[in-house]
Amino acid sequence: MSDDKDKQKTLSTSGRKTLQLKPSTAAPARGGSGVVVQRKKKLILKPGETAPSPVETSVSVPAVKKGVKKPASPAAEKKASVDLTLTKGEREARLKALDLAKKASEQKAKEEAEAAKKRAVLEAARAKELEVERANKPVVSEKDRQEAEEQEKEKEKKRQAELELKRQKEEEARKKAEEEEKKSAAKPAAKPSVAAPERDDEAARAALKPARGKADQPRRRSGKMTVTQALVGGEGETRQRSLASLKRAQAKHKRLVGGAAKPAQKLYREVVVPDFITVQELANRMTEKGSNIIKALMKMGVMATINQTIDQDTAELIVEEFGHKIKRVSESDVELELTGPEDRVEDMKPRAPVVTVMGHVDHGKTSILDALRKTDVAAGEAGGITQHIGAYQVRMPGGERITFLDTPGHAAFSAMRSRGAQVTDIVILVVAADDSIKPQTIEAISHAKAAGVPIIVAINKMDKPDANADRVRQDLLQHEVFVENMGGDVLDVEVSAKKGTNLDKLEEAILLQAELLDLKANPDRPAEGVVVEAKLDKGRGPVATVLVNRGTLRVGDIFVAGSEWGRVRALINDRGQQLQEAGPSVPVEILGLNGTPEAGDEMVVVENEARARDVTDFRSRQKKEKQSSLPKASLEAMFSKLAEKEVAAVPVLIKADVQGSVEAICGALDNLSTEEVTARILHSAVGGISESDVQLASASEAPILAFNVRASRKAADLAQQEGVEIRYYSVIYDLVDDIKAVMSGLLAPELRETIIGTAEVLEVFAAGKTGKAAGCLVVDGIMKKGAKARLLRDDIVIYEGDLGSLRRFKDDVKEVKAGTECGMNFENYNDLKKGDLIECFEVEEINREL
Repeated sequence: MSDDKDKQKTLSTSGRKTLQLKPSTAAPARGGSGVVVQRKKKLILKPGETAPSPVETSVSVPAVKKGVKKPASPAAEKKASVDLTLTKGEREARLKALDLAKKASEQKAKEEAEAAKKRAVLEAARAKELEVERANKPVVSEKDRQEAEEQEKEKEKKRQAELELKRQKEEEARKKAEEEEKKSAAKPAAKPSVAAPERDDEAARAALKPARGKADQPRRRSGKMTVTQALVGGEGETRQRSLASLKRAQAKHKRLVGGAAKPAQKLYREVVVPDFITVQELANRMTEKGSNIIKALMKMGVMATINQTIDQDTAELIVEEFGHKIKRVSESDVELELTGPEDRVEDMKPRAPVVTVMGHVDHGKTSILDALRKTDVAAGEAGGITQHIGAYQVRMPGGERITFLDTPGHAAFSAMRSRGAQVTDIVILVVAADDSIKPQTIEAISHAKAAGVPIIVAINKMDKPDANADRVRQDLLQHEVFVENMGGDVLDVEVSAKKGTNLDKLEEAILLQAELLDLKANPDRPAEGVVVEAKLDKGRGPVATVLVNRGTLRVGDIFVAGSEWGRVRALINDRGQQLQEAGPSVPVEILGLNGTPEAGDEMVVVENEARARDVTDFRSRQKKEKQSSLPKASLEAMFSKLAEKEVAAVPVLIKADVQGSVEAICGALDNLSTEEVTARILHSAVGGISESDVQLASASEAPILAFNVRASRKAADLAQQEGVEIRYYSVIYDLVDDIKAVMSGLLAPELRETIIGTAEVLEVFAAGKTGKAAGCLVVDGIMKKGAKARLLRDDIVIYEGDLGSLRRFKDDVKEVKAGTECGMNFENYNDLKKGDLIECFEVEEINREL
């Protein structure tokens, strides 16, 4: 640092800023030397001190030859003048700067030529458009045409003048820049004066630096580059008129010449409106303003906001008011065309008849089917009675097939019998020859008539000694069933399922009736059918017994059954054999459901899984809404709720093996309910008893009724810990009788009043300070002490209470018989008069039963 300071000249202490020109050793950015700005600090010297030399930068200065003359004497010391001559490097730098300036000028001229070329192209396009416009221009008056042409000429002249002025300015600027460049290049270097060495040095250094004027190099672009700047070729160029601007000007000219444009014609649309829609959505679909829709609603008396939902009828009025056409859609449209079109006559083929066996319990329905199928189903049924609906197909010796549906005969299975009658072609009414017509026989006749299907009467148990077929035929006349022997058209066959007699005649009667019906179906279409029964199997999951009505059901088909859907994983017939497909009138078990459907639901094969999900989601929502729907608020509803509070309820949980059994048990318990006591079913489902069922029963303090199902080990242990009672049943009689007994115990006992005696008041006496006693004659019966009594005056009950005392003379007695006088009074009543009657009675409580 000290060496650098010694090399520097003496600084001035005035505090001014001075410039020193020092060429940089590094390569210059623009081919010239750099300028270093150094700030001079103010220096204060003390007496006797000398000023130090300023710090010299490490950058070396290009060699400048200086001639220094030594003075003759110290007093006359003068500095030598600096000889400023250009070195080879400086000359090369200056030539390089001149070359750069020349290239920049040539580049600028080239860009101007390209811009002129582009302007020429744009002017040619514009002239062509004007010619097309003039050719397509509508006929107008001569005066208007001339005025328009004059306006166009004036605009064109003005535009040309502006372009010419711009060109002149550009040319002048270019010439001026070239002149400045030439002057800076030819300007000689000035010699510094000897009197001011510092200033001369600075001037010399400035002369060494090449000139950097605005005209030396092209100016850098500032800001963002636009499409217009790119096309014109520079930021200084004037923006040319775009084609869009020309088109707008032409359209404006057409409007001025041709007059006002016609208003846009309103478009009327077909608006799709669902069950409920918001005002905003309705406005969007009609392409109307939301405020206009709200105004229309206000005129109708509906105060709605833009986001409020309106119903379909209100939306229809709004759509029609605005002139549009409405198309109603509903959420239930997912079920449209679910079953497909009707079958053509040429596609129909013969199918097997579906025969439903109906009748009273224990009349031999299942035994007849066993004899026809050569099996023994009845032996495996609990209690010897059918409690499920069974579907079987029998092949006759001649090759014909008949599908049988076996329905229960118990009173609780009325829904099963009704369901069997709805899906059948022929009804076989089984009547025992020794028992004749019974209640369920009459009900079966009613179901068959309601379904409109023919009846074949099978008079069973003809092998018994007391069998009387004529009695059965006569009893059927009371219910408008006229057999052939009685002059009617109903076929009847006397059979014996135990001996197997006349079963072939029964089969012939079925085939004859089927031939008369001419039963046909189309097998070449997606399958449709009905769920006969459904259950939850522990190993196979939900299983549904389906009877195919038309079409063919195949493994892999996607189907919908009620509110459940699934994919057919396996088809199993009544003999346990797996099938690949099932045609019309074939009963099969389906595996692959995602839930247990209701018995009686329709089964339909759909095209894909998405359609199946849509249908089942809609049906599930409808089912939940139906269950959660609350009655409207009214006085009647309020009084009914008050009455329900006094009703005793028996809460139960029901688990059964199949859906039909659940339905039958629920129906039987509903029939047991009265105004005073009712069975409240907390939960009913198909399948075994689980831990969740036990927890629900424990929370509700309800027993679990298990019909042909069992509890798992964990559920049984939990039930024992929680104290939940699980009752197992295999016969529906026992279940109904037990619940009936429980409900009967909750009934209030019946109070029965018995009059035991009557006495007439002959005289009234004072008894003590405040009491009174009546002298009476027992007219009828006996009067007992402590019994209930009532005071009658002119056959009107004045008071009812207990007898306080009963005396005969002065002795207290327990009872007084008829024809005897006695004295008596009431415990808390003294208004006794001569001629009153005292009636003594007892109240007896009698237990009631349903």
